[in-house]
Amino acid sequence: MKKEITIGLFTDVFYPMTDGVVLVVDNYAKRLAKMAKVIVFAPSYRGQKYDDSKLNYEVIRCKSLKVPFIDYSLPIPKMDREFKKIVNNYHLDIVHIHSPFTIGEAGICYAKDHHIPCVGTMHSQYKQDFMRAIRNEKIAQTLTKKLIKVYNQCDECWAVNKEVARIFYEDYGYKKLPRVMNNATEMLPVDDYIASCNRINKRHNLHNEKVFLFVGRLNALKNIFFIVDALFYLQKINPNLKYKMFFIGTGQDEEVLKKKIKEKKLDSNVILLGKITDRNLLADYYARSDLFLFPSLYDASSIVQIEAASQKTPGLFLEKAATTSTVTDNVDGFICPNNPMEYAKKINMIISDEKKLQEVSTNAYHNLYKNWDNFIIEVYNRYLELIEEKK
Repeated sequence: MKKEITIGLFTDVFYPMTDGVVLVVDNYAKRLAKMAKVIVFAPSYRGQKYDDSKLNYEVIRCKSLKVPFIDYSLPIPKMDREFKKIVNNYHLDIVHIHSPFTIGEAGICYAKDHHIPCVGTMHSQYKQDFMRAIRNEKIAQTLTKKLIKVYNQCDECWAVNKEVARIFYEDYGYKKLPRVMNNATEMLPVDDYIASCNRINKRHNLHNEKVFLFVGRLNALKNIFFIVDALFYLQKINPNLKYKMFFIGTGQDEEVLKKKIKEKKLDSNVILLGKITDRNLLADYYARSDLFLFPSLYDASSIVQIEAASQKTPGLFLEKAATTSTVTDNVDGFICPNNPMEYAKKINMIISDEKKLQEVSTNAYHNLYKNWDNFIIEVYNRYLELIEEKK
């Protein structure tokens, strides 16, 4: 029988916010809680309440400040005396930080003070974030180096795929090649594929239309406007094509997206569904979709592409995107040049070869679908090894 340990997961973003990092932390925590004591240290959000008591693990909240012009808030652990006091009252065996910012740094400080191991997961391509925010290469480089100094204080860092590992080691200057620990999903394949498709057909009065899908934050960072441009060209290439494009999610650029859809006269084909919290309904949308459109160059490894694979829905990605690290073009997914017209041509080619699409769909499920229940055992065993090594 394995020894029970106490695990501290430190994250600068958490519920009620929802993004890939939040889902990763939640899935880690609720599965690890079956084997160990788990505490998540996360920000609180002014004016936004979340019922932490419904979770099967403990959550300790830190005060935060809203940052103008972005979706996130900045936790302020150094200014939150109560938070610091509570953190120091815990007897953690290992710290796992999921961001290199303020709460992540608080986790590293705890690990150093208590002589326990600290793991850091590299979820994002941070230099891209800085460049988009400040548009200055020199400053972005300086900020990236500062974050790498944070990660270099960890005993071990994990990257969400091999391309992210390469970026942090070769481009950002992390001290050694990170261990690759892929993301996964808790979503299971639907029980009845035909029934799932029929539910979506009935919901939107669909018949034989092709269905394309995007799931994620409606933010320019996700390249959502690229999708609209590609669909505009697709209608020029194949004017008789009957299709629906579903955007699932919310975000700061939602109104701009609506305006662009209207300008391109795509209103009858493109539908914004908002945020869907019903995981069974979301699985139905994945199952009904023929193709998952994800041209993001921002994401390192997105949970949604694994969710799509769980329902045998292959993704169409862009060349040189980190999200293609696990994908082989025309085998278990599709990869295309970073050009809306080329993307449109690729979509048309994909849906014109039903046999090939079915083959790639099946391969996406077998090659890319990973479930958290299996993966988390590997995580827990690595924690135990690091704890013993630190001793």
